[in-house]
Amino acid sequence: MNALFEKAQELLSAWKGPPYTFGRGVLPRIGKIASGLGKNALVVCNTTYMKPVADAVSKSLTEAGVSLAGGAIAPDAGPNAPREDVYRIETYILHYKPDCIIAVGGGSTIDACKAANFLATLGGVYTPEIDRYFGTNLISGELEKSGKHLYPLIAVQTSASSGAHLTKYSNVTDPVAGQKKLVVDNAITPPFALFDYDLTASMPIGVTIDGALDAIAHCFEVFAGIPQDKYDLAASIAKCAIELSVQYAPRVIKNPSDMEAREAIGMATDLGGYAIMVGGTNGAHLTSFSLVDLAGHGTACGIMNPYYAVFFAPAIEKQLHLVGDIFKKHGYISADLDGLSGRELGVAVARGMVSFSRAIGAPATLGELPKFNKGYIAKALEAAKDPQLEMKLKNMPVALTSSLVDEYMAPILNAAVQGDFSLIKLLA
Repeated sequence: MNALFEKAQELLSAWKGPPYTFGRGVLPRIGKIASGLGKNALVVCNTTYMKPVADAVSKSLTEAGVSLAGGAIAPDAGPNAPREDVYRIETYILHYKPDCIIAVGGGSTIDACKAANFLATLGGVYTPEIDRYFGTNLISGELEKSGKHLYPLIAVQTSASSGAHLTKYSNVTDPVAGQKKLVVDNAITPPFALFDYDLTASMPIGVTIDGALDAIAHCFEVFAGIPQDKYDLAASIAKCAIELSVQYAPRVIKNPSDMEAREAIGMATDLGGYAIMVGGTNGAHLTSFSLVDLAGHGTACGIMNPYYAVFFAPAIEKQLHLVGDIFKKHGYISADLDGLSGRELGVAVARGMVSFSRAIGAPATLGELPKFNKGYIAKALEAAKDPQLEMKLKNMPVALTSSLVDEYMAPILNAAVQGDFSLIKLLA
């Protein structure tokens, strides 16, 4: 095993310990995990293109003496966890009152199950409307006041993507408004998780590209805004995860059956999940919430991070040198980074990020997205002023307030439309 894999496994094991089962060929262990929580499990999973996975989960549960709540598997959630799917899954929980919930799928299904879980638990006490719970640390307070407890949730990840199986985040989308909103609370972190990296081979290659970019986005954004007391940990996570993505994503694109590369991307996205539990994401994630109907989440973040890197550059030179060295090592940057600082350093690293995106077949500007129009810029600027998303502004290494959004974020978005870094205005 190479040193990069060993480091990734060391970091993940130290973070999660026994409640997290990860590696290749580990899916059959799900029955044993669930049996420790009771005899009746609500399984949420796609049963069409993911039927082999659903069948394997059912078989493992049966062998462990665990039955399916309602005698069948509940349908999963659509992309970006539409709120109607959250409400639908909530009804399954309320009707069957399972001993545990098993969310089998990518980030959208896991996020939807997290939200359905707290709605089923708290909806009768406060309100069943999900808008009441968007924001930070609202669920924990309501659980404490009500004396209620969430259903045990086992998150079974099937795609290298958001790290939803490991984190305190639940992204839910209003499809009518085309806007994603966020719940952030340690209480909704799944107490048990499983990720069999072999399952990612069944995912479309576009999902893998999106996951690799999401891993980089999680680590880069957290690392950029990390306080000094957490710097060393964030640096260790970012260095390992970003290099796994940069080194192995092109291999997966070239050969989707390269299981070593798929394992690498799986661990990179897991480490991205670790990163967002150490610190918070910021600019690119905030913008991505308004692009849910144009691009995958990781792809949207991958487009935006180079432009935010330039905006942040004077405040994050140390981080940019570390991240830039990874892109340079793998041939995406030719400039001598040691001699650069400030805006020039930011542009050099940003160009490396863009070159990497191009190399794996990902778009590098907003203008390349089908159906993009300037209305999305207006929507993104308006969303950035939403108090429920204020955490993203505060997490920026160059922090903005809602009153500064139009002056400084608009040029970043316009730069991302054209691929022109010169349009970005730095905060004096």
